[in-house]
Amino acid sequence: MTHTRYAFVKANWHADIVDRALDGFCELIPREQVDVFDVPGAFEMPLLARDLAMTGRYGAVAAAAFVVDGGIYRHDFVAQAVVDGLMRAGLDSGVPVLSVSLTPHQYQETAHHDAIFRAHFIEKGREAARAALSIGKTRAALAA
Repeated sequence: MTHTRYAFVKANWHADIVDRALDGFCELIPREQVDVFDVPGAFEMPLLARDLAMTGRYGAVAAAAFVVDGGIYRHDFVAQAVVDGLMRAGLDSGVPVLSVSLTPHQYQETAHHDAIFRAHFIEKGREAARAALSIGKTRAALAA
């Protein structure tokens, strides 16, 4: 069965940057085929991604977040837990779960850095859409 719907989970933390990933994603996959879900932060994404994947409604689930270094090591643990959780969600559900979760080492809340990461998230959204389409096509060929 070919899925024409996609789920896109996005963290509200740094939404002005993270939301650009959805913009990039929808450059390749029509917006009317994408169901969007907001979560408070990156840590909440894997559970919702798994729940969405388990519904069987989606060909892929993409999850976007921006985990920044606030001067403590917590961001490293959060980023690792998120990526591990998203991978496990995909493996447990059998549905591709794609990460657009970035953890920059050099981020400061300045207009310059914000512009750089907004543009970067647009490209990462496009990459997630390409991956969703590609893995869907490959899996459909395997099932034929």
